[in-house]
Amino acid sequence: MVGLPSSRPPQAPAREARQVRRGMVTVPGGEFWMGSDHPDAFADDGEGPVRRVDVPTFLIDPKAVTNAQFAAFVKATGHVTEAEHHGWSYVFHLFVSGAARAHLLDGVVPQAPWWLPVRGAAWRTPEGPGSSIGDRQNHPVVHVSWNDASAYAEWAGKRLPTEAEWEKAARGGLDRAQYPWGDELTPRGQHRCNIWQGTFPTSNTAADGYVGTAPVDAYRPNAYGIFNTSGNVWEWCADWFSRDWHAAERPETRNDPRGPAEGTGRVMRGGSYLCHHSYCNRYRVAARTMSPPDSTTGHLGFRCAADPEPAGSR
Repeated sequence: MVGLPSSRPPQAPAREARQVRRGMVTVPGGEFWMGSDHPDAFADDGEGPVRRVDVPTFLIDPKAVTNAQFAAFVKATGHVTEAEHHGWSYVFHLFVSGAARAHLLDGVVPQAPWWLPVRGAAWRTPEGPGSSIGDRQNHPVVHVSWNDASAYAEWAGKRLPTEAEWEKAARGGLDRAQYPWGDELTPRGQHRCNIWQGTFPTSNTAADGYVGTAPVDAYRPNAYGIFNTSGNVWEWCADWFSRDWHAAERPETRNDPRGPAEGTGRVMRGGSYLCHHSYCNRYRVAARTMSPPDSTTGHLGFRCAADPEPAGSR
């Protein structure tokens, strides 16, 4: 699949720049150690090598985009998501009620049979017909494709973060730590993120407080003031995914990298409420995976980034 131009999408008009950036976190530019060589790292995902990457100062949303925010975008633009256009999306099997099972389609994923294709599942009806987001306005929007996320970001005068920006923001200034808060998953026995507790994929004890999505401001933020970059929902990044593009020492892989010029899938970061050490273990801050840009699931959302307001624009 041919990629889009590597230049970033246009920002909002200057008259709106201050409003666009309100509430965003400024992440200081500079070098940081990206990637992981930890024994838990997945070499086949291209988590390594650990390398010094330089990223200019940028802004990022402290929280994932919520259902309420996405609803405002849809109301303003009439945007129809790809899940709505296609008429179905993937729902985790424990969330498919008896009534929704009447809307199951053929096509279970062999490597992940816990994902069920449900007719009518979309961002407003995340578990299929009969479900709603009425009590989840402050939860991350899900069942949004990379294309949907990009459309929202453009409307908001923002953009999706590059993979390097996302990891730098997620680390919160910590040097090569496993998680946004350090190297221990549950320091002093405290849960710091929304991931699977129990036996995957049949029993979730909800020991961390949630079975499905959690509010976007659940748990403590990292040192930059950024919430939920481990667990809750996977987050789309701007880059095309590659397992080895970033391995070579080249200016384009070390200085504000934007990923390869083309690919078949876009980068996803952060893990989700379904991640568990027994099968996924990708809630670590260096972990990465990908999905085609038109794919949608019940555990995939996004947050936005932006460039700093130009000097002298005030």
